[in-house]
Amino acid sequence: MPYADVGGNIRIFYTDDGDGPPLLLVHGWGTDSHQWSWHIDALAAAGHRVIAADLRGHGYSSVPLTGNTPRLMAADLAGLLDVLGVPEVVAVGHSMGGQVVSILAVEHPDRVRALVTLDPGYGMTAGIAARFPEMIAGLRGEHAHAAAEAIDEWCTNAATPAVIRRWHKRRLYGMAPHVLAEAFEAMFTGPEAIGTRPASDDYLARRQCPVLSIWADPERAGWEAGLLKHPGSRVVCWDGSSHRLHEERPAELVHLLSGWLRTLRT
Repeated sequence: MPYADVGGNIRIFYTDDGDGPPLLLVHGWGTDSHQWSWHIDALAAAGHRVIAADLRGHGYSSVPLTGNTPRLMAADLAGLLDVLGVPEVVAVGHSMGGQVVSILAVEHPDRVRALVTLDPGYGMTAGIAARFPEMIAGLRGEHAHAAAEAIDEWCTNAATPAVIRRWHKRRLYGMAPHVLAEAFEAMFTGPEAIGTRPASDDYLARRQCPVLSIWADPERAGWEAGLLKHPGSRVVCWDGSSHRLHEERPAELVHLLSGWLRTLRT
């Protein structure tokens, strides 16, 4: 079975497809690795080994009572790579997964050759952050799943097909409420949170590898461009897309990602 014991009584579910330089695909908050169903076959066909994992608390992985935080999720991924005997990956993360892979790149720099973040869950402005305490209170309240669904409405727009909206809603309602609350709080308001500025600036500036960052928001795209150090880094904005941009435009993502990785090899 595709499970890896990564320590601390945590088992991580993963799939492993294709051959070639390894990609590690990391999903966002309240979802799981099925989010990459639109991409795995195409990436494998493009010559990549594609490892897609369920983060702790999500999908088929262990659901601990505490510790459902991006930092421990990143440590789990380092443990998964140890189990698989994979020394180095290109790490791809969406939303909260963008935080997780960035932490992996900072705390385990020898494991991340390059980083791809898709409308990542960091760089939130003060205006957006002011709403987070109310959202967290809702996630900790009696109607946690309804609160999560309300948050998820922000993740879609007219560009989002109904099938994607429905899939994410069903997945949210299958989540343990304490995971939704703990992970959201750890992303944005907890003592080690890097999801809001200026904490995002200080932490993300520590990434040394090349970064491809794809945003739906031009302002946040411009903000991150000022933080990237490696000359191979690139920021792209798909204006008009929603937070689910990689699911709405899977073929474009595979094309852009594969082309960018080729430039790093030349």
